[in-house]
Amino acid sequence: MDRPSRIRLAVALASLELLAGLLLIIQGGALLSVDRPVPAPSPDIRGKRPTRPGATVLDAQWRVPARKIAQDLIAPPQLDSSEIERIEPRPPLSELGLAVPPKTPMPQDWREVLLYAPIASSSAIFESMGRTVVISGVQSIATDKTCSFHDVVWPCGQRARAAFNSWLRGRALNCFVPPEVDRFAIAAPCRLGRQDVGAWLVSNGWALSLPSGIYGKAEVTAMDTEMGIFGPPR
Repeated sequence: MDRPSRIRLAVALASLELLAGLLLIIQGGALLSVDRPVPAPSPDIRGKRPTRPGATVLDAQWRVPARKIAQDLIAPPQLDSSEIERIEPRPPLSELGLAVPPKTPMPQDWREVLLYAPIASSSAIFESMGRTVVISGVQSIATDKTCSFHDVVWPCGQRARAAFNSWLRGRALNCFVPPEVDRFAIAAPCRLGRQDVGAWLVSNGWALSLPSGIYGKAEVTAMDTEMGIFGPPR
């Protein structure tokens, strides 16, 4: 038998085997499928339609009208306005929830200006670009002031000015100033980058907070931690 004949014979045998397998699968499925009998509903003895056992009970319950229960207890009691007393609100649990102090309103013509190469003339006063600026909200320490710490006297005024200059290092300050240069010193809020200059001076003990300023707590912290002029000679 040549090769093409053998190939045709193999294909025919494979087809017969596939057909036999399909027949076996169909016959097996027919044998495994078992129809379960579905119970017929039991007819009523009176020849009526079958009913569910719980339907009558539920229908009877829904036909019962709703009953009001303790209506007088639900109503709010009568209140006498003369017996109500207003008390003070409790203090906040922490300072985190307190509102931020409002910013000091500035004149309309004042603008935030970069003042380059500032030089401190005292602990809270500097000169830059022909202007003399006093940091608002703080009280500067005079350069001739001396401080005493445990009976040790030291020139805290000069040290405060030196600390301010050392912190500035000639970096430009953002300050709200009037558009024209005034020959008198002006009080203005300033910041170095994002740091409030007044807050830095008071918290480090190199300036005092004005009574009407917003740095009172920073001054108390500086006193408690003996920072700047409140501490030993530096």
